[in-house]
Amino acid sequence: MNWTQAGITLLGQKVLWIDLAGNVCALATVWLAIRRTIWTWPVQLAGSVLLFAASVQAHITGNALKQAMFGALAVYGWLRWRRGAKDPEGLAVRPGGARERVVLVAVMVAATAAVAAFFTATGWSWAPLPDAYIFVGSAVATYAQGKALIDFWWIWVAVDLVGVPLAFASGLVVSGVVYGIFFVLVLLGFREWRRQYMSRLEVATI
Repeated sequence: MNWTQAGITLLGQKVLWIDLAGNVCALATVWLAIRRTIWTWPVQLAGSVLLFAASVQAHITGNALKQAMFGALAVYGWLRWRRGAKDPEGLAVRPGGARERVVLVAVMVAATAAVAAFFTATGWSWAPLPDAYIFVGSAVATYAQGKALIDFWWIWVAVDLVGVPLAFASGLVVSGVVYGIFFVLVLLGFREWRRQYMSRLEVATI
């Protein structure tokens, strides 16, 4: 058996080990991001490699491309946060400005339409629009995370609302459950980053 097919049967569903391990890394990434530690990015890179293999095995091309993109963005975030970590108080998080938010939303809408059209034309995905939405939304969220924008948590909420049902429909049970856990962690992450930002703001005004 190919190592990418190895797994166990749980409640009548095949659970791939690479899907399980990759999602453990993904969950750890969110927890590390809440703590604003530089380890967020190497753990995300490792998870991306594993989930890329799982997605290829499940024939979810959009998700596989998303994981490849995550790997590249993990390097970007790693470099950005290394500079921010030099601050004695740690990485300075902040809400996005009005222009930044407009640009992020505009990119999500335009890029989702373009990627969905591409998936439809190539037949690379059985669910072109939601697959494209998750792909683009994940890219925008990770980019915003690299810039330490608090808004990236809300982008993840929007992605998870589509990602949970799509993962279950694709047979990636672990991914579906993890997306649900992500939803809760993302809300906690937003609250923590906002608290840190407000605390820093209060100190600056004293």
